[in-house]
Amino acid sequence: MDILIWIGAAITLAGFVGIVASIVMVTRARRAGLDDATLRARLQRVLPLNLGALFLSVIGLFVVVAGIMLG
Repeated sequence: MDILIWIGAAITLAGFVGIVASIVMVTRARRAGLDDATLRARLQRVLPLNLGALFLSVIGLFVVVAGIMLG
């Protein structure tokens, strides 16, 4: 089941990259000095990326745990 562990690790890493990308996008938006409405609009566009990346990370960790339990 080593392959399952590596697949899960790759999925988790992809999710982690998405989380870091969303952090960078939010930081850039906050530093841009935008008004409240524009800042909210940008943050609302980043939210689905953040939630999707978090979901991907969790699924990847579940796959890793399943690989460890089955191996």
